Amino acid sequence: MYDELLANVAILVLSGFVGFAVISKVPNTLHTPLMSGTNAIHGIVVLGALVVFGSVEHPSLAVQIILFVAVVFGTLNVIGGFIVTDRMLGMFKGKKKPVAAGTSGAAASEEPAAK
Repeated sequence: MYDELLANVAILVLSGFVGFAVISKVPNTLHTPLMSGTNAIHGIVVLGALVVFGSVEHPSLAVQIILFVAVVFGTLNVIGGFIVTDRMLGMFKGKKKPVAAGTSGAAASEEPAAK
């Protein structure tokens, strides 16, 4: 059991280094689509965690708490990712042009009264 845990921790640490190396080489303009894709993957991971949570037979209280915390953190990660992606997409939107004082929308659409 200890060897399996040590192997899993080593895989986790190495995947963190590989992930950092890959993400640091992505240009700034591609971070928004990358985040959208990873948010979709995180959503699938949360669904998988829910399936695992439902399929464990007679879990102990500690296992239930760990699984619940994992699902909550995964859900918060997905929600936070979509919020950050929305903010990043907001930076690419053009600024709204201010309406001139003499040409308000309602007054400009009215036609002059015929005499």
